Amino acid sequence: MAKQFDPQRNYLESMKAIGFVLLKEATEEDWKRIGFMSGLEVHQQLNTREKLFCRCPAGILLGDQDYDGELIRHMRPTLSEMGEYDGTALMEFKTRKEITYRINNINACTYDIDDTPPFKINREALEYALEISLLSNLNIVGEVHITRKQYLDGSIPTGFQRTAILGVEGEISLSNKKVRLLQLSIEEDSCREISDIGHKRIYKTDRLGMPLIETVTHPDCLTPHELHEACDYIRFLNRSTGKVRTGMGAARQDVNVSCRGGDRVEIKGVAHTKWIPLLSHNEAFRQTALLRIRTLLNERIPSWQENWHIKTIRLDLEKLNTTCQTIQNIRQEGFEAYAANLPSFKGILSHFTQPGKCFADEITDRLKVIACLEKPNMIFSEQPDPCNDPFDFEPIKQLLGSTNEDAQIVFWGPAEDIKTAIETIQERCLIAFEMVPRETRKAFSDGTTIFERVLPGADRMYPDTDSAPIPLPEEYIQKLRKKMPVPVSQRIQQMQTWGIPSDTWNYLLRKNLVPLIEKISADNNYPPKLISTFLGHTLKHLEGKIRKHSDFNYQKIAALFNFINKNQLDTAIAKPMVTIMMQNPKMDFDSILTSLKFKKRSREELLAPVGFLVGKFREIRKNDDPNVVLHWLMGQVRRQAMGNIPLSEYSSLISKLIEKEIVD
Repeated sequence: MAKQFDPQRNYLESMKAIGFVLLKEATEEDWKRIGFMSGLEVHQQLNTREKLFCRCPAGILLGDQDYDGELIRHMRPTLSEMGEYDGTALMEFKTRKEITYRINNINACTYDIDDTPPFKINREALEYALEISLLSNLNIVGEVHITRKQYLDGSIPTGFQRTAILGVEGEISLSNKKVRLLQLSIEEDSCREISDIGHKRIYKTDRLGMPLIETVTHPDCLTPHELHEACDYIRFLNRSTGKVRTGMGAARQDVNVSCRGGDRVEIKGVAHTKWIPLLSHNEAFRQTALLRIRTLLNERIPSWQENWHIKTIRLDLEKLNTTCQTIQNIRQEGFEAYAANLPSFKGILSHFTQPGKCFADEITDRLKVIACLEKPNMIFSEQPDPCNDPFDFEPIKQLLGSTNEDAQIVFWGPAEDIKTAIETIQERCLIAFEMVPRETRKAFSDGTTIFERVLPGADRMYPDTDSAPIPLPEEYIQKLRKKMPVPVSQRIQQMQTWGIPSDTWNYLLRKNLVPLIEKISADNNYPPKLISTFLGHTLKHLEGKIRKHSDFNYQKIAALFNFINKNQLDTAIAKPMVTIMMQNPKMDFDSILTSLKFKKRSREELLAPVGFLVGKFREIRKNDDPNVVLHWLMGQVRRQAMGNIPLSEYSSLISKLIEKEIVD
């Protein structure tokens, strides 16, 4: 008797067959085994007053429902300079999307919708980008040539983005190696997506046109952790200039990942650098899984190019005798439903690709993006998990004339989208025989990704005939070199020399606080380690608990320590003072001390009540243990001592008095 096929078991066995391991259990040998290779595209908004190619204000972000008008467009591809269409543009055109732009009069103009030629490039933005290029050890171009990069997903109303390369072939230094930089470009930011449902996509234009730099690395990172470190380094470098925006959406990174035998896949819009290790790890193993699927399919059907194709039939839902709730829902929606037979695909649809995902997800994701079939859009014959809404595929197999070596899919949607859906299923299955597809994928916080679009090629780039070349004289570049901040690698060495705790480095570099440490230490002769610990531990902890006022900035902390030093206060008072200051940044320091009920006291005044309190404690508690007495006493007088004397010193003085009182 033939062994019954178990999708869940197949899923686990396929995971084992590719040697998948969790990130926390993975070693360098695991990544070397699969040929892990990765690089970055780090995008960073520049902190300029105006946009890149018009004079609208930059940085004014509005609510999703705060807009003055709407513009609707349908995108169409254009030929490249070589007379060819870009694959991504053709894919987007197939989706037949209706793009709606929500426009606000405050920060939008006719340039945004291509009704006005571009202004000359924002020189403030260009200068900031060139400074960061120099800091990245890039070779600066002699002349800036602005080009157009085609975008048919609707993220830019014109259908293209103006961009220019400023520097090429630089490098950054990680803890164990150098990573080469391919280039740095300046470009205009795209719109902010609000929703994408069916054939309708909605964007907000408040971010559109803001100056943005893109730093691209070579694929030199051979582990997910190197990749994470490289991304943090680039972001720290950008922030060290003080000329970039911070906050949600101001910095975004795309991660390019491949494995041995695979191909470049771009994980788009990684919101947090801490996601990078898990996303890149899972993507490399996803490609490893797709390579095994390719091997299995080619072993089964060596001549697939000649005669492999899916067979589809339309299902009569009224005659389909089933209690499956999914089918009942399709009937209510009025969708058409089709069944597809995938010859020799047994065990492929349930094959592991990512944690919690299998090859069937590769198909359903493309049905959502290309055919615009909202999920759920299909069920399949190899559901790997226990299904709460089972569907009997046996009648479908009979209708399709399937064999035991085939797999089946039932999919549904509006009648006008079915043709595209069939083409999409056929195309993705054929790709599985041949390669790991070059594509862009959307990132999720759990470390998984979904298909977003075909990876763009060189055919989408062409010169911008509206913009003249911009020469960059050598004397101008040399002038910019003199304004460069201290490189991040030197800052790290500096913190090591100062003895700053390593667990504060990330925070201090991310917030660009090392120059502030230098300033406070130099102005007040405080040890850098003291200030860095206050900023990296105390302030970071407070930021996690307190909602800062918008007027608060880190430079106010320098003024706070100047005040503490001038008034000969102990630095421990900084914590309660900065707690109030974060919420009331305009409050003067004397008023903050008043609100804390602080009173300047001499050591004699602080020690005067100790003898009386020790006696009271011994009388009430009947306890002569010096440690117990000290602990209780410090709790009584700590508030009065704060800011007047270091608590460690105060504790030592009290301890001596306690011993004397007890002995006497």
